[in-house]
Amino acid sequence: MEWTRGHVLGRGSSATVFAATSTSGDVFAVKSAHFAHSENLKKEQKFLSILKSPYVVSYKGCDITREGNNIIYNIFMDYMSGGSIMDSISVRNGGALSNLEIANYTRQIVKGLEYIHSCGVVHCDIKGTNILVEEKGVKIGDLGCAKWANQASQIHGTPMFMAPEVAQGQEQGFPADIWALGCTMIEMATGDLPWSNVDDPVSLLYKIAFCNEIPNIPNELCDQGKDFLSKCFVRDPRQRWTAKQLLNHPYIHQQFDDNNSNQTIYKKPINTSTSSPTSVLDQDVWNYIDQEEVPNSSSTLLCIERSSSSSLKIKQRIKQLASSKKSIMSKLECEKEESEKWVTIRMNE
Repeated sequence: MEWTRGHVLGRGSSATVFAATSTSGDVFAVKSAHFAHSENLKKEQKFLSILKSPYVVSYKGCDITREGNNIIYNIFMDYMSGGSIMDSISVRNGGALSNLEIANYTRQIVKGLEYIHSCGVVHCDIKGTNILVEEKGVKIGDLGCAKWANQASQIHGTPMFMAPEVAQGQEQGFPADIWALGCTMIEMATGDLPWSNVDDPVSLLYKIAFCNEIPNIPNELCDQGKDFLSKCFVRDPRQRWTAKQLLNHPYIHQQFDDNNSNQTIYKKPINTSTSSPTSVLDQDVWNYIDQEEVPNSSSTLLCIERSSSSSLKIKQRIKQLASSKKSIMSKLECEKEESEKWVTIRMNE
């Protein structure tokens, strides 16, 4: 089979997503990474190949190609022509969704999470840029950070969407996805990121981990929406509502028709690419912390001054993790993405 690589749809921390067409005219998305750096992409391929749900991006296969001097690992998925939720919001003048739209999208995300969790999988990086839009609604995408619930592994994800227990380096289970769902609802309601009032990544992670605070619940949400968010933002993961419980919440317990797009903010295809930085928190980043010494204060936490050398190391590490990473696909990407130039790829026999 031959296929043609098109324009860039999005960039992650370790791979890039392109539009593509087959010789038969089928349109799909291809996510690519240099083979030497494709560990996360191979992991995503394994999860996508076993997850079959209308609320999770569909897997269509994988391949290895040689492009110039590069060996590239590719996985094929649904082409979600509306881009991500954040793409859809960005083309709006107001920059946010209505309560009905948020409820409809949230319902579909929760159904996707309930299915993923029932399979024993934790997504670990739920956020607006990983929720993809099509004419019928939304699907969960980007499982590059996913893990089995019973698997011990490094902490993954985007710091601003991390639950308190994740920021503390304790655990990253199903409840962490629910906290991140709440953060994604804030994005949909405001067009802005959660914790938008905190700029410094070091302060942010300490605030999430050790302050008895939650992100600001938007006034734009109706009362039922605010109550739904309060179930997502329970700081104790054991008390946080599960996806199965949230499916019965009145905010999303409405008669939505998944085959009807009347309540969906579907937009024309997005040609601009998006950046979605994801990071990995080393477990030992937090091991030096004696939590009893962390002050119980709502003020910005910069309480890592007990050891100047250790403090500097930790600060630098967290800032590296919280910052955008340059895509390892930079050599692959066309410098003139706007030109709509297509490249034919010869697949392996």
